[in-house]
Amino acid sequence: MAMQVSQFIIGVDVAKVELVVHFEDRDEQSSLKNTKPEIKKWLGQQPANTAICVEATNTYHLDLVEMAYEKGFAVYVVDGFQLSNYRKSVGGRVKTDASDAYLLSRYLSREGSGLRPWGPPPAVYGKLQSLLRRRASLVSARTALTQSWSNERSLETVFKSFAKNMEKLDVLLQKKLKELVREAGLSEQVARCQKIEGIGFLTAVGLVTAFIRGDFKNGDSFIAFLGMDLQISDSGQKTGRRRLTKRGCSEIRRLLHNAAMSASRSVAWKEVYAHHRSKGKATTEALVILARKLARVAFALLKSQGEYVTRTAKNACPQP
Repeated sequence: MAMQVSQFIIGVDVAKVELVVHFEDRDEQSSLKNTKPEIKKWLGQQPANTAICVEATNTYHLDLVEMAYEKGFAVYVVDGFQLSNYRKSVGGRVKTDASDAYLLSRYLSREGSGLRPWGPPPAVYGKLQSLLRRRASLVSARTALTQSWSNERSLETVFKSFAKNMEKLDVLLQKKLKELVREAGLSEQVARCQKIEGIGFLTAVGLVTAFIRGDFKNGDSFIAFLGMDLQISDSGQKTGRRRLTKRGCSEIRRLLHNAAMSASRSVAWKEVYAHHRSKGKATTEALVILARKLARVAFALLKSQGEYVTRTAKNACPQP
């Protein structure tokens, strides 16, 4: 849905304690405490056709966004990296709470027609995402500690006991994920993704979690949401280096990378992987391409509610 020109545009810079507000129509600013009572009172003073643009923070923006949505206002949440680049593009030399509030209102005013309003995710989305991220932190910490303590023989027994406790926590996290998936009625969707060679339970949960977050028109939009689309920088005869935008959840990309490593050794996908390696692609590049293919197949299955047929099975089917 495109933003209406007649909307009353407000940019809000969010901090833990305070909200700084910029009113686009009259070029004025004000501030209020970042508490539910203050936000509720302030929202009640705004006209019905209000559109609010907020920069995404860790959690400090959630009360404002959710309450404004419930009030019926159009809410737009902008990624901090995107806002930073926008500041540079318009020649911004200052970064303060006040300048950010102004920049957000300007961004919505100029670019609003191409933006999609924020909508609340399913209740289980935040819980699944939180557990996936916590497990990612656990895996990262366990790997770093294992490498750091590998040569410490004097405390080897103690560390092994500690490492086992971390493994138990990992098992409990995965058990909790399975419970959430089952309670949310997503078990069939997860199982559908797991039939794809290389994709295990955790990767399947990550893909399903991403899928239920939005109404994706096609596989390209899903890939972009995962941050696995390419950032292209070409000029004239020069072809710039391709990079992933990496705007989505980093943990899902990590899980997909691991899935691609597993899939590259499977009968179904090893020829695809070998093909890209033979074309001069580096190992990481070939794995990224394969990970993107796995994500597209998963999206197609989730979108169509179809059943996966292995590549070898497809080849074995008689042609009409």
